[in-house]
Amino acid sequence: MTIERDADASAIFGGLDRSEYERLTRELTGYCYRMLGSPFDAEDAVQDTMVRAWREYGGFEGRSSLRTWLYRIATNVCIDMLRNRTRRTVPMDLQRPTRAEGVAIPPPRSERTWVLPMPDARLADGSADPAEQVVFRETVRLAFVAALQRLTPRQRAALILRDVLQLSAAETAELLGTSVASTNSALQRARATLPSIDEDDRRQGVADPALLEEYVAAFEAYDLPRLTALLRCDAVNSMPPLPLWLLGQDEIRIWMTGPGSECRGSRLLPTAANGCAAFAQYRPDGRGGYRPWAIQVLETDGSLISGLHSYVFPELFAYFGFPAEL
Repeated sequence: MTIERDADASAIFGGLDRSEYERLTRELTGYCYRMLGSPFDAEDAVQDTMVRAWREYGGFEGRSSLRTWLYRIATNVCIDMLRNRTRRTVPMDLQRPTRAEGVAIPPPRSERTWVLPMPDARLADGSADPAEQVVFRETVRLAFVAALQRLTPRQRAALILRDVLQLSAAETAELLGTSVASTNSALQRARATLPSIDEDDRRQGVADPALLEEYVAAFEAYDLPRLTALLRCDAVNSMPPLPLWLLGQDEIRIWMTGPGSECRGSRLLPTAANGCAAFAQYRPDGRGGYRPWAIQVLETDGSLISGLHSYVFPELFAYFGFPAEL
């Protein structure tokens, strides 16, 4: 049984129109992504949730809202998926920063090691008010999603349901199939483990369009003085699936003059991911065209780049809606 994205929702959950169905699936995708740390896993979880809901709809008694019922199913799906899995992470949580001078390139790690970026188009509600958009940006940032992965699955669910989705303690307990006291205990432990959203957000701002335009021009020209001038002095550069990461303008410049110089001649196409500006990077293929290389996610403080995270997973390009070649 497969439920396609453009399915007639009224035939699946009687009376639910297509726009409501799409809104619910977008919400569920955001929830599952925060739980699982992967757009691919989130997509699978939402698909599984809708299949289970379709099969069980005849038994839905309406004692809770359809939305609450779907979140309960999605929570169980995510918890099932997380059993016996190692948590996803980011390079900055694995080791100290790497010295770029004379670095030996470590072997790449499995895709399942990493928190992967999620396109905003799969999550964002364009009609949301500005306050909701701020919450959205804060709670899909790579650092925040990675921090969520440090929690147990139930702590993770409790924190997302209460602090992100703003459900009540009683609603959250119902979703988790536990008592309010147990839910509040899980939430307190989760809050104690994670930095507050506001604290974690200090390095993040909405990028100035002029900054992004200058970044694209400098990167495509591979003008390193111009490019590194756009970086904060404490900027971070990571490159999953490599476990290494760089800290500071000088280390990033040294890397870009060495191993990173293979990016010379690249083209960047704009997108958005995890509440940040992002780019699809294509490298020259040696035949006059360009091949997919990495999805770059740029974190900024508004006027300078504070984080440049390049995800060298060509399979992300199709998920972000980019072509297999240029």
